[in-house]
Amino acid sequence: MTTNDQTASFELAKVSPSSDSTNNPIYTPPESESQFPKTLHTDPSKRRSSPSPLLLSKRQDGGTEPDPGSSAIDVKDSSLKLGDPSIEEEDEDSEEEDKMASTRPPMHRPTDGRSEQPLLKDEARGRPSYETPGSVRPPFAGRRSTFRSRSPEFADPSATRKKYTYAAFFLVVSLVSFVVQTETAVYIQHELGWKKAYCMLWLTHGSWSLLWPMQLLILRIQKRKLSWKAFWRRHSYIVRTTAQMVRTQELHLTSATSHTSPVPYMLRTTALVTTALTIAGGSWYVAVDMTSASDLTAIYNCSAFFAYVFSILLLNDKLRLDKILSVGLAIAGVLIVAYGDKDTKTPNHSGGAVDGSKPQEEEPQNRALGNLVIGVGSVLYGLYEVLYKRWACPPEGTSPGRGMIFANTFGSLIGLFTLCVLWIPLPFLHYTGIEPFELPRGKAAALLAVSTLSNAIFSGSFLVLMSLTSPVLSSVAALLTIFLVAITDWLLTGKRLSPPAIAGGMLIIVAFLMLSWATWREMEEERRKRVENEGLDSSDED
Repeated sequence: MTTNDQTASFELAKVSPSSDSTNNPIYTPPESESQFPKTLHTDPSKRRSSPSPLLLSKRQDGGTEPDPGSSAIDVKDSSLKLGDPSIEEEDEDSEEEDKMASTRPPMHRPTDGRSEQPLLKDEARGRPSYETPGSVRPPFAGRRSTFRSRSPEFADPSATRKKYTYAAFFLVVSLVSFVVQTETAVYIQHELGWKKAYCMLWLTHGSWSLLWPMQLLILRIQKRKLSWKAFWRRHSYIVRTTAQMVRTQELHLTSATSHTSPVPYMLRTTALVTTALTIAGGSWYVAVDMTSASDLTAIYNCSAFFAYVFSILLLNDKLRLDKILSVGLAIAGVLIVAYGDKDTKTPNHSGGAVDGSKPQEEEPQNRALGNLVIGVGSVLYGLYEVLYKRWACPPEGTSPGRGMIFANTFGSLIGLFTLCVLWIPLPFLHYTGIEPFELPRGKAAALLAVSTLSNAIFSGSFLVLMSLTSPVLSSVAALLTIFLVAITDWLLTGKRLSPPAIAGGMLIIVAFLMLSWATWREMEEERRKRVENEGLDSSDED
């Protein structure tokens, strides 16, 4: 290029419309001028923001949906749990990114279609195309992520020990509260003369409604550093997701199951379990004046045997020799106490009790019918325990803390159902004269409050114990109360234990220890088997 040509080009650049923000001309050599059309710069406040395609735009109803101008992204991932606080934190981060995106300058892209032209002319670059005739697409080798394939509860060797630690604590609480309930119930009925069988049953089971408020208070004290809103959101999330796990009997919820309300299922289950429990408890009150205290004790506490039978039928429990021997020894111990020690007290899980040392006002006239009635109650109580384990407990592998929270919540549902529905027979019993309705007063009212509160604590602990272990172990553990009540009478009144009471109590203790060891071994075997099966599934997927 000659000097005159350079001078002409420079003069042309002076009159070129290209300039910077200070209106100074910009020198652009003719050979390097861009072939793209110039972009008009507008006011930044009028620019249209271009958010990132990974962001989710906010709907007017508060939800989120993919941005219409972005690429389609499938956000229905089964690993996301709706309502998780971490999801809400991510939403707050997305809002911050939206604000940052609104201040970004737009990307200047050519509008004449040249941006869609490939930079390289060779179309056979990158991944091969299988759209041409004769091409065969290789089979897709599906591989599912194994990040969540193995449950940490099963993989942890200390999971069984932790579960048994929780169970041991609630066993001690249930035994102590049951002894208090038995002593106060015997005193109310036989010393103070307040004998209202169905009213006591209704008040006792209705007191279970206090389980969830008391649990909520204890949890709130433990989590007092959290705000009430955060605490309530966390607690309601745990209860809701655990109810969904109970309904599906699955540890990991999918997006479909997490959107299904568990309320109808829980209402049906509460009605079924409460009906079985009420009939079983009511049969004891019906038979108490029809048969002897020894028969009442022996037959009613055979519910451990029926719990094992229903566990085999409904829970697919195995028929094991060690369990059969344990249950047999426990029932033998009950029979020795019932017929060898006539002064024993017969406690009832529904709030009542019979003092064998008090002679009956008259000899039972319908002993056979009374034994039949209490036999039906024993069968139904074993059925109630298995029904609760089958349809109201979370699946195996659930953490003990979550199982404890849901057990007390379900106990409150039983109490609410009792208060709201099972009051209906009270007017009928009152107007027919079968049982005139009369609330206790004075000392009887105070002791009844202690008795019902003790039964609520026992029942809540018993529900947790069944949720963490098995109905059979829980039933045999409840038989320990017969021996503990006898020891309490010895300490309070100085009445020495009879040889049959000692022998029967020792048999019950040995049976409980044998059954505890058998249950421990069974839980460990199931845990190892589940870990091995999940390990095989993971290796097959790899």
